[in-house]
Amino acid sequence: MKNIVLIGMPGCGKSTLGKKVALKLGLPFYDADEVLEEREQRTIKNFFAESENAFRDAETRTLKHMAETLQGCVIATGGGAVKREINMELMGENGIIVFIDREPQKILSCIGGDARPLLAEDKQRIFNLYNERISLYRKYGEEVVDNNVTEDEALEALCKIAMKEKSKA
Repeated sequence: MKNIVLIGMPGCGKSTLGKKVALKLGLPFYDADEVLEEREQRTIKNFFAESENAFRDAETRTLKHMAETLQGCVIATGGGAVKREINMELMGENGIIVFIDREPQKILSCIGGDARPLLAEDKQRIFNLYNERISLYRKYGEEVVDNNVTEDEALEALCKIAMKEKSKA
């Protein structure tokens, strides 16, 4: 079975929905940011303190490793993974890429005081990131899950995609 690779904005529900669909279907779940910190022995915040490019390089190394070693898993990527085409090529080799689509206003209402590196500056940043990345999410997402509905409805849509992929195995 191919991996189920989740892309989308920070705070859109990739990890939340990913963990739930993995549990429901008995699949392993990996958060690419957590894997990155473990493999690199540095925090994402530390990488960003150096430069965003330093972080993106580490992200590409991590996604390459995951693409080469994981199969039949649910993977939540970082929100900016789509910024490098190579990342999506790597993830698409052994995975189906699913865009978790959530409006910026809904993301803001859910993340509250969450201190995500690129959102910490100001709340307007989420709208800017959305406008900057939406075409990339649409380009790379082979499937789309609308997460502007209830969590149960979004989870059901993601489960259908995952079950379809699982049945191909």
